Amino acid sequence: MRLLSPVATVSAAALLFSATSLASVPASAAPQHKGDAAHAAAPAGSAKTAAAKAANENPVVATVNGDPIRLEDVRNAAQNLPEEAHNLPPQMLFPMLVNQLVDQKALLIEAHKEGLEKKPEVQKIMQAAADQALQNVYLSHLVGPSITDESIKQAYADQYAGKPGEKEVHARHILVADEKTANDIIKQLKGGADFGTLAKKYSTDKGSADNDGGDLGWFKQGDMLPDFSKAAFAMKKGEISQTPVHTRYGYHVIQVLDTRTSTPPAFDTVRDQIRQKLIQQDVRKAVDAAVKQVKIQRFNPDGSPAKDAPASPAAKAAGAGQPPVPSTAVPATPGASSAD
Repeated sequence: MRLLSPVATVSAAALLFSATSLASVPASAAPQHKGDAAHAAAPAGSAKTAAAKAANENPVVATVNGDPIRLEDVRNAAQNLPEEAHNLPPQMLFPMLVNQLVDQKALLIEAHKEGLEKKPEVQKIMQAAADQALQNVYLSHLVGPSITDESIKQAYADQYAGKPGEKEVHARHILVADEKTANDIIKQLKGGADFGTLAKKYSTDKGSADNDGGDLGWFKQGDMLPDFSKAAFAMKKGEISQTPVHTRYGYHVIQVLDTRTSTPPAFDTVRDQIRQKLIQQDVRKAVDAAVKQVKIQRFNPDGSPAKDAPASPAAKAAGAGQPPVPSTAVPATPGASSAD
């Protein structure tokens, strides 16, 4: 799902981080200072005992020029790790993240020595980062409580449970740059030419042509560009398009290999997808609500007042549709970028 505002493109990980293995590391796994142990022996109920308990739960794991780095800092750093690092064992993650935090503090100390934080251009960068962080925290504060297991299960029930599956098509295609070549390919196919052979010879979608003879696999109607889907889903098993199908990538000759009705996906296979969609929907609502609370005046590049106008249907439709080949494939035409 696309979001219409840059501020709304907050990832699920940034909003609602699921604790990694490191986040569950007990305080006892980290080194403790003698002072922490001494405080732990204070009489029960005393202020010192409470302080010692807090120190034990969030011990100092390193110091840089006397400035402490605590276990909570390490846990917070773990939230910014790439997804593939989340499954690393704590004994590998812990020293790696401590070293990262030490490096960061050392760099900050050197930056402050040079007074970089006082430079106007640096202050602008720092303010922009602070503003972005505050926006993300605000969105997390609004959205987080509503993204629960119950809400995800309810969304699954609404979207999938008890509903008939979608129609799917298994098709292959040959993509060329001009209509004349496409018509010539159709003529050759009618004369008995092999589809896969022609795909390897002519198709500019080398990702599907070279390995699979133009095979695109199974896809649902919304998986492809509208014109491509409209043609493919109107065809019968074994049928080849009688006229070229035009999309922004060029001209397609399509053959439908089979059709079927899919079964609804199991909850576990779409749980993360539903969760992300709910987050994006709620973020969009939060952004829209915030915008309604403020007075906005826009200006043209020359400084003259600009008239606010809703997006035209054409503009809204500009982002609609999907690539005529799965997103994992190479661009369908030389130099073409991946579709949205």
